[in-house]
Amino acid sequence: MHILVIDTSTPTIVTGIVAAFGVPVDGSTTRPVFRSVAERILPDCRQHGERLTPSILECLDEAGLKPADLDAVVVGSGPGPFTGLRVGMATATAFGEALGIPVHGVCSLDSIAIQLAEKNPGQSRLLVATDARRREVYWGSYERTDTGGVPVRVGGPAVNKPADVAELVGVVGALSVPDSLAEKLRVDTLAEVQALNLSPSPVSLVRAADLDCEPVPIVPLYLRRPDAVPPKPKPISPAVPDVEL
Repeated sequence: MHILVIDTSTPTIVTGIVAAFGVPVDGSTTRPVFRSVAERILPDCRQHGERLTPSILECLDEAGLKPADLDAVVVGSGPGPFTGLRVGMATATAFGEALGIPVHGVCSLDSIAIQLAEKNPGQSRLLVATDARRREVYWGSYERTDTGGVPVRVGGPAVNKPADVAELVGVVGALSVPDSLAEKLRVDTLAEVQALNLSPSPVSLVRAADLDCEPVPIVPLYLRRPDAVPPKPKPISPAVPDVEL
């Protein structure tokens, strides 16, 4: 099974092809394994419209695949800024409809939490934050499961000022936050927590998806209204005659 992966929820544009296969555990069950066969990670890239589709085609070429060889699409549905997120999700939907394959949307913060849990095996409570601009962060808090699987989101996704997040989430043992926002976020209960700066990855995005379930319509997690709003209606000038037709 080959999965096209897209995420444009952060300043890093993520594209990749992930192979999924089952490894036998015993005589009756298998364990899913995911392996990245090609990926393009473009940090701090604002050229979503120009760079996204060429990156996907480069990944397909590197993997030796054609679009028709894809079996599913996984796309990060945010939270993220309106324009960048819309480009990624529209592209994922277009590939899915053109190829007749399922499109699975996942919370992008969940994929970062998976990586954070792997890098901090001794911590049970996790916090993931990404840049929401306007001096705010998108965030989600997580708890590790007893079985060591995908962390469970217990708070968020939400958008708040960095200084308010510590009060909302309480004590955590591991933190992912952009370097530029680390000091603003690490107050109160987060002051001594070591921070990493992680972004979604193709494999972690696939691990955050439930590929066995029937996909539901993907919904972008904007969490706030877009900057662009319709202009207020202007009154008709008295100089314009009122003509009945």
